[in-house]
Amino acid sequence: MMKCDVTDAWFVYLLRTSEAKLYCGITNNLARRLKQHQAGKGAKSLRGRGPLELVWSQLEHTKSDALKTEIAIKKLNKQQKERLVANNGKFNRSKI
Repeated sequence: MMKCDVTDAWFVYLLRTSEAKLYCGITNNLARRLKQHQAGKGAKSLRGRGPLELVWSQLEHTKSDALKTEIAIKKLNKQQKERLVANNGKFNRSKI
């Protein structure tokens, strides 16, 4: 199994907006990215939709893995994303 150095790691995350919508993104620094979103300096689609709440995240070994996971999660419907958040589970791309 491949070891993942946290300094090289990437995160896939879900944020909940004040409208109960879920936003999926990736970053290599989760704390910094959340602060950017909260300050309105992140994704344009989140501006004015705060407060934002980090409701789920998952560590990935590479940026490529993070992008693949992000794409797969974005293809899920709202109910499936809510189930992922509620179970606080690991998302497995191979089960799609």
